[in-house]
Amino acid sequence: MFNGFINFLSEFWLIFSFSFLVALTGAMSPGPLLTYTIIKSAKTNRRGYLMGLWIITGHAILEMGIIILLLLGFSFVLKNIAVVRIIGVSGGLILILFGASIIRDIVNGNISTNFLNSRDELNKDPGLIENKGIENPIIGGIMVSMSNPYWWVWWATIGFAFMIQFNISFKKWPKLLAFFLGHEAGDLIWYLLVSTLAFFGLRHMNRKAYYGILMFCALFMVLFGIYLGISPFLKNTM
Repeated sequence: MFNGFINFLSEFWLIFSFSFLVALTGAMSPGPLLTYTIIKSAKTNRRGYLMGLWIITGHAILEMGIIILLLLGFSFVLKNIAVVRIIGVSGGLILILFGASIIRDIVNGNISTNFLNSRDELNKDPGLIENKGIENPIIGGIMVSMSNPYWWVWWATIGFAFMIQFNISFKKWPKLLAFFLGHEAGDLIWYLLVSTLAFFGLRHMNRKAYYGILMFCALFMVLFGIYLGISPFLKNTM
């Protein structure tokens, strides 16, 4: 009985650790979710350092859904080039619109810079970003993740291969739990670090520097959106 428990813990820890490292490597790669986290953390007046937590919560909800779909045998659909192209075009459009809206707000001066003031003034201003649509970090975490076609491809290939390698299934729920918790832990640690650095670091910048960083992030979103929309059509032509 004791040996069985030790084997259970060692297997659980092995899957958790591998899943954690694989997720951390993917999370540290630049992408729309990283840019979205930086923007949200910097724009939020209070507790912006927690944006990483809320964004990854939405991200985790979506990943729980795709894991279930993969276990139900949905992976072959995500490998279809037509599906990849549809995701690429629609996802690219979402990223382009999101980036363009930020550029518009910067040009029109509609982005608040209250967080650049002292903490006392911040405490007097309870106004936060409107909690609706993509402005909600949990919903934003879902939408931005869905907008990236390479997130879908990653799960249809690397993620699904990992699940097969460790024989993860509904019946072997401890393995499934270790895989899911390890993966989300890797994402959470990195994005909490990013949101904390963005929230506290940007407080020492002036308005122009802040707008400059936001403009860079917004342009990245637009360019990355264009790339995501075009790239699925270029792969078969090479």
